[in-house]
Amino acid sequence: MFLGHSQINFPALVEEYYKPLYRFAYSLAGNEHEACDLTQQTFCIYARKGQAIEKAAKVKSWLFTTLYREFLKLRRKAQRTTPVDHETLDYEAPHVSVDMVKKIDSSRAVDSLQAVDEVYRTPLTLFYLKHHSYQEIADVLDIPLGTVMSRISRGKTQLKKVLTNPS
Repeated sequence: MFLGHSQINFPALVEEYYKPLYRFAYSLAGNEHEACDLTQQTFCIYARKGQAIEKAAKVKSWLFTTLYREFLKLRRKAQRTTPVDHETLDYEAPHVSVDMVKKIDSSRAVDSLQAVDEVYRTPLTLFYLKHHSYQEIADVLDIPLGTVMSRISRGKTQLKKVLTNPS
């Protein structure tokens, strides 16, 4: 484990957080190349600006937040903002039988996550795959706690639809 920020062991920090950051980047970007770039960029930014973090306990949240913001920056650069047609959300989740749940393997669920709208996919990934608390997700994404809960709920609904309606 790395030491307090004033005595940071950068190689230990990279060792501890590279894999979780890479997995998060991959879940956002959907490809290895961009995930590697995002992860490396996050550590480069930390090397330049990490001394501003006052508490070592906040390093994890800072790294994930930085990676997410870099991802958003790349997205905005790649595709300029387009109008979004907000459709009415169906608040009733489809019924999934116990037998159906047993048949779905985890890799299919993770692959299916890519079909969920990005705004919902990110909180789902942070919660279920990265084991962040709702408050940590709110901090990483810089959104209110209620919005995190809402997006996770709506994301689960979308994911269930993808899993129960194979195309």
